[in-house]
Amino acid sequence: MKTSIKNVVVSFFLFGSIALLTSCQKDAMTSENLQYASVLSVSADGTTAVIEANLKSALIETSGLTDSELASLLKMKQEEKLARDVYSVLSQKWGSQVFSNISKAEDNHLNAITLLLTNYGSTEITIGEAGVFADAAVQTLYNDLVTKANVSIEEAFKTGALIEEMDINDLNESLVNTTNANVLLVFDNLLKGSRNHLRAFNRQLTTLGIVYTPVFISQADYDQIASSPMEKGKQYKMQGKGNGQGNGKGQKGQGNKGNGTCSN
Repeated sequence: MKTSIKNVVVSFFLFGSIALLTSCQKDAMTSENLQYASVLSVSADGTTAVIEANLKSALIETSGLTDSELASLLKMKQEEKLARDVYSVLSQKWGSQVFSNISKAEDNHLNAITLLLTNYGSTEITIGEAGVFADAAVQTLYNDLVTKANVSIEEAFKTGALIEEMDINDLNESLVNTTNANVLLVFDNLLKGSRNHLRAFNRQLTTLGIVYTPVFISQADYDQIASSPMEKGKQYKMQGKGNGQGNGKGQKGQGNKGNGTCSN
């Protein structure tokens, strides 16, 4: 009888120790996972926005921007503004939710670039009036794109695809010519966003029975993008400030803070 009671007591404490250890391991894993999050929020229709709080948390200490990197950021700032402004006009013209959603996403991308410029002390963060560009060539391009897209909804979706493939081409070139980790992070995620938006416009064109011929990227690259699923983005270390898994609704990460229950 005494032996049986002893066995029960030992089993009880052994079970309790295992349960506590498992709980500690689970808490540690959860804490570790909450340190990482995506900087992208991707909707079912392909609309892709940057989660600015996560982007801020993912940035690391680096050396200053080179002249080439600064030029690339300023160029992409103009292209994101161009996309936003064109889509905004087309949203009002055609009443398409696709243009409305992606225009808002492009405004978000624009904010991501100005955030990075501000991070490096650049004063060239002014956005300016919608549809107005200081660069004469960009102004001409904007005017031409709006004029063409106002002809029909088919031409409007083609214009959307054209803008996105132009962004894809320029972002790919910029990624090759930079070594700054923060610039690489921003451009890589904007590139994913442009590919997702291209997929969204291709979906609209396909629904209308239109086969789109790319201008700035190869047909093979276009086909590969169009036939692949929406991209969600990878996870980055958030320094305990992330917002979950990139859907804007996750739990806030708390780093590796202890809870007073477990010890290593």
